Amino acid sequence: MNNAMTRRNFVSMSAAMMALGLVGCGSSATSDSSSDGASSGESAKKKVAIILDGPANDGGWNASCYQAMLDAAEELGWESAYSESVEQANWATTMENYLDQGFDLLFMPGNEFTDVSKQVGADYPDAHICLLNSEVSASNIVGLVPDTKQIGLLAGALAGILSKTGHIGFIGGVELDTTKNKLDYYTKAAQKVNPDIQVFSAYANSFMDAGKGKEIAASMLTTNSVDVMFGDASGIDTGARETMSAYEDVFDIGQPGDLGGADDPLIANSVVTDNKTMLKQAMKDVEDGVFGDKVIYGNLDNGGVSVGTFSKIVTADQQKQYLEYVDQIKDGSFL
Repeated sequence: MNNAMTRRNFVSMSAAMMALGLVGCGSSATSDSSSDGASSGESAKKKVAIILDGPANDGGWNASCYQAMLDAAEELGWESAYSESVEQANWATTMENYLDQGFDLLFMPGNEFTDVSKQVGADYPDAHICLLNSEVSASNIVGLVPDTKQIGLLAGALAGILSKTGHIGFIGGVELDTTKNKLDYYTKAAQKVNPDIQVFSAYANSFMDAGKGKEIAASMLTTNSVDVMFGDASGIDTGARETMSAYEDVFDIGQPGDLGGADDPLIANSVVTDNKTMLKQAMKDVEDGVFGDKVIYGNLDNGGVSVGTFSKIVTADQQKQYLEYVDQIKDGSFL
């Protein structure tokens, strides 16, 4: 089984939280996503849960996935719950406990959960399991797949525009197929914009070791003269940004949320993955009784992938050039 970890964000839960007491959970809670309880005669609210292998406040991947679940649950009137910092040995038990309590959908936020999802899915044929970043599907499993090609192209095109040294960097957490695909198209896009550009990449073999992110970033900045960085490593990316913030004329491209802002001195823009769009579709499939045997894709066409907010460090001319590339990436004419 892939030992890759996942990534998290802190969102305040309502006072209506209650402990689930699940075996193997670092912590867990439920949150009613609507203000009114089901009245007599109404069917019970459906329930969705996410299982995280690290804290929900990692400021990166898990954060984005957790928030996506909360937003989707609120919009559809579902109850939601989460378990964080669950060790791999306890993934199956935690999933089973949610299913035994009648949860209608489990949201597994990464393809590192593929094997355990298949295992639990086989034991619980009536379960509904969403598996992010995986094209695995079955009668009770649906894959949710952001377009990693577009993500890499969007980041690479911006890096190619911004770099003055002609040296850009990429930090991956673990060598997942999705991460390697992002790096591949990041490189192709940057070299499409600037054929002479060089890409330096490294894997941290972790998603949570911020110190490793600092170390890798420092090496790339000082040894390789990298001046634009893009990461697919959650907590590692946070550490890298801490190092980068001490340097002038270096830029970061965020993901999966819109991490910067107009006045951000470091994050030029972000490639945003809207997992809520894909998850909501899966939740609606549960409601409609048509869940399973499909993969739900997110891309520039349906809003599953988009660009975020430009920082003022990106000039008006650079923004215009980049948005033209975005249109070409969307219609398939960029490469």
